[in-house]
Order: sequence, then C-alpha cells, then structure tokens
Amino acid sequence: MMMPWPYPEFPSAGDGPEPAGADVRLASLVAQRLSADWTTRRQQITVTVQNRVVILAGLVADPETRRVAVELAWDVPGVFDVCNALRLYGGRRSRR
Repeated sequence: MMMPWPYPEFPSAGDGPEPAGADVRLASLVAQRLSADWTTRRQQITVTVQNRVVILAGLVADPETRRVAVELAWDVPGVFDVCNALRLYGGRRSRR
C-alpha cells in the first residue's frame, strides 16, 4: 500500500499551497542541472516534482551517478526533499 507524500509543513512563502507552476519551475531547474553535469548528462533520468519534493526515476550507470544526481537536485533553491528512485542498469555491458 502506497501512502501519499504529505505536503511540507512549512511552505516557503504565502499562506496556502504553492501553485503548480512552482513545481514545474523546480522540475525544469533540476533537469537543467542534470543535463549540464558531465556525470548525469547522458543518463536516463526522469524528474518529477510534487509539492517541492523532487522525484528522480530512471536508470543510471553506477552508484556514484545516483549520488551526484541527488546532490544536484538538493542544490536547487526551493527543493524541500528528494526521493531517489534511480536504479542501476541491470545487465552487463560489453567491453568493446
């Protein structure tokens, strides 16, 4: 059973929930950071944001790339939390 991710207790500004546009902006900023970094640039990473929580999903080459992706997401101002759902490639690669 999946539990919904709760809305952060302390929104950054205003009295109500942030508009959906803020999540879209955060997703765009995180995606830009991932595509600009040489470690994460060519990886299959999907970025989704819900209530300022960044969800990283997809396949990456190694554990170091997973770590770097999360650090880059945390580095974006306005991010409340990061959910790392990145998986490592399952198959072996040929050494050609």
